[in-house]
Amino acid sequence: MTPGMKVAIIGAGNVGATAALRIVEANLADIVLMDIVEGKAEGLALDLSSASSIVGHSRSILGTTDYKEISGANIVVLTAGQARSPGQSREELLSKNAEIAKDASRKIVQYAPSAIVIVVSNPLDVLTYLTLKATKFSPAKIIGMGGVSDCARFNMLIGNELNIAGSQVQSVIIGPHADNMVILPRLTTVKGKALNELLSEKKIEEIVGETRNFGARIVKLLGKGSAYYGPSAGIFALVDSIVNDRKKLLCASSYLSGQYGLSDLCLGVPVKIGAGGIEEIVELELTDGEKSALMNSAASIKNLIKKIRSI
Repeated sequence: MTPGMKVAIIGAGNVGATAALRIVEANLADIVLMDIVEGKAEGLALDLSSASSIVGHSRSILGTTDYKEISGANIVVLTAGQARSPGQSREELLSKNAEIAKDASRKIVQYAPSAIVIVVSNPLDVLTYLTLKATKFSPAKIIGMGGVSDCARFNMLIGNELNIAGSQVQSVIIGPHADNMVILPRLTTVKGKALNELLSEKKIEEIVGETRNFGARIVKLLGKGSAYYGPSAGIFALVDSIVNDRKKLLCASSYLSGQYGLSDLCLGVPVKIGAGGIEEIVELELTDGEKSALMNSAASIKNLIKKIRSI
């Protein structure tokens, strides 16, 4: 338990509310759940609080429509924004969600200027970049939660194929939180063994394809809304590593300033997450094919960044 730790979650949709549930039930921090819809965050906060005596935590949960309540937050999680509809790409959400991220960034600067910010809204890498530029915070304090969730999906699918827990799989996914993510099977291990020792190349390719399509599949099956249990677990992993200074190696969208030969964009890479936020960006040795895929995906993010500059 960390006394005095405060996490503000902007956006009380399924992702934000479920992240709040995970954080308080692990006794990590007090929560401020903020949403512009009158009564929504307040009602969810009451519901979450009512479980405290059953679950056995002592954390406070405040629901509000007032940004002033995020004052002094150690961590701010930005989940506000429109969710994807079936057939809609993350990029199609750009205009609407960019405006929401800009407004939230201004409020974060005003009320929580010392916070580490975790961006979850889509398109994730572009909005992580926009949040960095709008807040003018240190790049170490702006983290995009995408790769954590993507790796979890890949790990689960491998675990299912091998009839083991996904937690026994260690994987690396770089590039954007999008269909053109760069999955690195050759760096994936299962209980210390290389993945290609356990599965055929064809089966690995199938799992890579399933991972790329995982989010879209959930959106299609739900009909309305998008994934939230997985993404909220990704938020939890980042918050836990910051609060407990775990120095955990996770894949997350980070500002690059020369790493991997890329500059002035946010993109998923392996990073060490601790009390200071992004404490180290790990540069991997990539094959020519992996480099080419990363450069192509980076170009797509650069194009979207150009669009937000005109919004």
